[in-house]
Amino acid sequence: MFVVTPAYAESNPTEGTHSETGANGGEAHGSGVFPPFDSSTFASQLLWLAITFGLFYLLMSKVIVPRIGGILEHRRDRIAQDLDEANRLKEEADNAIAAYEQELADARKKASVIAETAREKAKAAAEAERVSTETELSARMAEAEKSIAAIKTKALADVDSVAEDAATDVVKHLLGGSVTKAEVAAAIRSASGK
Repeated sequence: MFVVTPAYAESNPTEGTHSETGANGGEAHGSGVFPPFDSSTFASQLLWLAITFGLFYLLMSKVIVPRIGGILEHRRDRIAQDLDEANRLKEEADNAIAAYEQELADARKKASVIAETAREKAKAAAEAERVSTETELSARMAEAEKSIAAIKTKALADVDSVAEDAATDVVKHLLGGSVTKAEVAAAIRSASGK
């Protein structure tokens, strides 16, 4: 710690050692000017300033500036590469999107064609099934009509014999006589108009 001594102590050089500073009070403290502002040392200060500036300039120009320049160049190249890569990836993405949209359009066209084909096939199959069913129903109808005609013919043929039997029984019960089958058949035929 630096202690300021009163002015009377500096004026009396014969005093002993100051107890606070430990310095001998009889010695001169110098001219009292701050050394960098002392005009007698300007030349050496300027020399050292020039040497220091020169060394600092050499250090900056030979070591630091090339390193910083290299770093900036490396970053510039890296940014350029990244931008090129981004552009390339964007073009690939655009191409992929265009290809996807084209494939999607083609798939929609194919799906439409497939749906139309399936619709036509289903329509043709339904028409063929309808024709087949109509043909089968027509054949069954013809068989049923033949069967009905046969049954009707048989029934009509049986009607004559049943009528003959019934007429014979009625004549027997009502008239109490007997009639031949030929007489009854002739009577039935004349009644039916055959």
